[in-house]
Order: sequence, then C-alpha cells, then structure tokens
Amino acid sequence: MKRSIITRTGSYIPPERVPNTRFLDREFFDPQGRRLLRPNPEIIKKLYEITGIEERRYAPAGICTTDMAARAAEAALEGVDREGIDYIIVAHNFGDLTAEGLRSDMVPTIASRVKHRLKIKNPYTVAFDLPFGCPGWLQGMIMADYFIRSGDARRALVIGAENLARIADPHDMDSMIYSDGAGATLVEATDREEGILAHLTRTDAHDHAFLLRMGTSYNPGRSGGEIYVKMDGHDIYKYAVKTVPLVVKKNLEAAGLGLGDVAKILIHQANEKMDAAIVKRLFDLYKVKTVPPDIMPMIISWTGNSSVATLPTLLDLITKERLDGHRIRF
Repeated sequence: MKRSIITRTGSYIPPERVPNTRFLDREFFDPQGRRLLRPNPEIIKKLYEITGIEERRYAPAGICTTDMAARAAEAALEGVDREGIDYIIVAHNFGDLTAEGLRSDMVPTIASRVKHRLKIKNPYTVAFDLPFGCPGWLQGMIMADYFIRSGDARRALVIGAENLARIADPHDMDSMIYSDGAGATLVEATDREEGILAHLTRTDAHDHAFLLRMGTSYNPGRSGGEIYVKMDGHDIYKYAVKTVPLVVKKNLEAAGLGLGDVAKILIHQANEKMDAAIVKRLFDLYKVKTVPPDIMPMIISWTGNSSVATLPTLLDLITKERLDGHRIRF
C-alpha cells in the first residue's frame, strides 16, 4: 500500500495589513441589537488578550477566493508537471465574493476555476470543492490520502482558501478575528514508510451544529436582508478545549505514536488563548506537566483567522523557513 507525503507547499498572504486600530471608529452591537457601551479601545484590548490578534490580512478589491487559491497553487507547483495531477481539491466555504461581499459565486466550482487558471488540459485531473468549515483543508488532505492509498491517484493538490473579511458583519465584535488568504499543498504517493500515518474526523452535529452559522447583522439599522457569518465564540472555545485534545490523543494512538514522538503541533489559527489551552490539556492527558515553548507555531497575531487557509499557510511558512525558530523538512 502506498503512503501519502507532502512534497511541496505554497501560500498567498494578502498584502493589506489591517491593524486593530482600524476598528476604533466601528459601531458594535450585541446579538440582541443593543449598542455596546464599552469604549472601543477596551473592546479591542479584550479581543487581543483572548485571541492574540494584532493585525489581520484582507484581500485587495478585485481579488477573490479563486485568485488567492490559484496564487497559492502556483507557488506550490513551480517546476511541477501539472498535467500529472490527479485531483485538485479546494476547501472553502463562501465561494467567490464581490468586493462589497454578500454575493457568492460558486458555479463553476472554485477547483475547476483553479484548474483553468493553471492551464491544465488533462480531463482526468478531477477538480472539486470541499465546503467543510474551518477543518476543510485538513479534510481535503484526508481525502487525498484515501485516493492515494487506494491506488486511484499518485498526486493531488489540496488548497484551503477563504475570503472571510467580506462575509463578516462589521457591527459584530467577531469581525475583528476574520481574515483572508490561501495555502496549498502537493500530496504525492511514496513507497517509503514515512508519510501520513493516521487521521481522524468527527462531526458533532447533534448538539453543536449551529455554533457557526449565517445570520443578519447585529445592527438593527442594517435591513438589507444580508446574512453574515456568525459564531458562538465562548461555546466553541469550551467545545474545542474539551474535545480536540481527546481526538489528537486517539489519533496518535492509532498511528502508534506517543506524545514524545511529536516535534511540532500545527493547530488551526483560531484563537491564541484557545490553542494554548488545547495543547496544555493534551499534555495533561499524557500527564506531562511542561509544554515545550516551541512545539506550537503561531501566526495568528499578524495573519488573523483565515479559516481553511490557516493550516496550509502556517505549513508553507515553516517549510520555507520564514517562521523563526521552526523547521519542518520533507
């Protein structure tokens, strides 16, 4: 049986830096439509203390999800025979959004558009989209691994790309978390023993399906019928800290590994405080008191939360040795 190994990475980090000071003049409301009375500097300071976000990146006007995905793919495929790619899997959630936002274009698929941009003529390069929430790129990697292990494919391009800034309610405090970007990985078959060893996925839809959802603006004065991405941040925090460490431990056991075999933990860049709590609880499960200071690379302080793009972007920065103190070599 073949194994899957990541051979190349690429990313697109938008050039527009949006510091926390950009939100000083913003009007924020609570879910009941009441204007928040706390001064904005206090709101921004509290968000920074929880998330660690000092700035985020927004896609320039005229740049959409397809553009970012294609640029990340180009960066990953330099010097690669593109006609030999068997699958192109693009994880995203909102398709191509106009500069004004709220109008989503998802036909044809983003993956087909990326294939077109890459000028791939091979009709057996199968391109499809994967709307899977924030873990979308990771699930795309799992699917690529299945294709390779089955013998159906030898090479797959997996991309995570998202344009959250245009789908965020400007009157919701959570809008300060969201950002844009894209990351890509080329996954190939190998006869070697190393590669993807195990994976595990959960869908907790019975009680937690709507922790992330779409909804109208918190500002009662905005009545255009637009809907924006919404989340119950506190409940997501509690769920993630309770659940994720158990899943990681179970997956390590399936791979025949212990915590001591782990050199780096790459975790979705959602919230710095939450991510630290997840890793701390994982170490607690193994009864290890001290978490190594360099085991969890973080970029959220300057990239923000770009959903499906955070993990492949983080991986690309590490492999290109653009993240001080962190190294991963294939």
